[in-house]
Amino acid sequence: MNFRIVAKFLGLFFFFYTAVLVVPLLVALHYGELKIVEAFAAVALFTFALGAALYLRTRKTTQQMFRKEGLLVVSLGWLLMAAIGALPFYISRWIPTYTDAFFETMSGFTTTGASILTDIEALPHGLLFWRSFTHWLGGMGIIVLFIAILPMLGVGSKHLYRVEIPGPSKETFMPRLRHTAMALWGIYIGISLAEFLALMGCGLDWFEASTHTFGTMATGGFSTHSASIAAFHSPAIEWVIISFMLLAGINFSLYFHALRGRFLFLRDTEFKVYLIIAALAVVVLYGVNFAARAVSIDHHGFRSCVFQAVSILTTTGYTTENFDAWPAISRILLFGLMFVGASAGSTGGGLKVVRIIILAKWAWRSVIRTFHPSSIQPIRVSGMTLTQDMEDQATGLFVAFVGLFVFGTVVMSALGYSFDTSMSASIACLGNIGPGLDLVGAAQNYSFIHPFGKWVLSVLMMAGRLEVYAVAVLFVPAFWRK
Repeated sequence: MNFRIVAKFLGLFFFFYTAVLVVPLLVALHYGELKIVEAFAAVALFTFALGAALYLRTRKTTQQMFRKEGLLVVSLGWLLMAAIGALPFYISRWIPTYTDAFFETMSGFTTTGASILTDIEALPHGLLFWRSFTHWLGGMGIIVLFIAILPMLGVGSKHLYRVEIPGPSKETFMPRLRHTAMALWGIYIGISLAEFLALMGCGLDWFEASTHTFGTMATGGFSTHSASIAAFHSPAIEWVIISFMLLAGINFSLYFHALRGRFLFLRDTEFKVYLIIAALAVVVLYGVNFAARAVSIDHHGFRSCVFQAVSILTTTGYTTENFDAWPAISRILLFGLMFVGASAGSTGGGLKVVRIIILAKWAWRSVIRTFHPSSIQPIRVSGMTLTQDMEDQATGLFVAFVGLFVFGTVVMSALGYSFDTSMSASIACLGNIGPGLDLVGAAQNYSFIHPFGKWVLSVLMMAGRLEVYAVAVLFVPAFWRK
């Protein structure tokens, strides 16, 4: 492990992070929140000094970054992002304990949307904006943005990119990796701008439109209201958010190819399965809820089912209804969707639809081989034959994902919480969803969780966002050896 090259990249990253902190500072200044301005200014100065200290000591380092260093830079980068990003909440005393501030910020950057706040509306505009802005930065990946903006990263950028981009395939659809990162962020900004204008057209002001755009496009779910999207009482706003949650859950490489005149949507297996899962979830939810008289037969009842199905599948976590009060079969369905997640290469969390497809085909092939052991049946997805390494990664990540889910459930149960609360809190954080069931349901929050439980759930959030391996390797002794 070359710690000097890790320190150099982190130094450059902290310079970039300082510029990021200026954005919520300006919002707080716009609203005249001088104490919040002071908090962000102090944190920005600290971050700049930290970056300068690291970079000046390592600027002459010319060694190349390899995969191990890339893993460590991304893992430490995300950990320090949350640790430093929590400081404005803590310094301003709007979140009085550092554990809660860290939990809230890690939830923001990982686009989880789990919150410890009981009175969201009371927060100053600057902190509310920062809370949602962390979603937007983490959605496409702040490290990917770092790669797009800084040309001096060189060949080391490919290792950072491959660690942070979710999914089994790390497609680089342009000759230079930096240009790929710029293209992804360009598409992300373009769709975000479209949603911002659509929400403005529905009557929201620039602040509400921007914060909810951040939460939607990042599939995060932080709202400026304790009642989430239900606070607006607007079918138009709900349909806009439903539409953009679906868009955010699609592999962004498909948008890139579409802009180049290659419409690959209907040739992409994952895209078709993603839409089929969403449609089936809506039909089942509406049928079960209507039969149980949990929703009405009118437009409102149907819209509620569409909203919650899409919100949970894409791991956004916005709510318009207290779905924890729905029939048991509806809650079980939503619980299952928490494991699935959105598409690979999207901003959504979970296992990803493509891995569900791979695992299903792998299981079917295993069944066939029980009576035809000599058969050769390669797994194909969207016309591409998967290598053995890709199959191993999908099955390995599934095992690790389930293992972490069980670990989180056991820890939460040991802290004295019900089985429903323990299971749903674990998968809601690991899958980067936010709301779960029972005590962490749609109408609840995570403020009551024991501090140790919050640290465990924070680790699950980070593991889920970086798809387990980037966090798991930190606990392997061989990883730290030269």
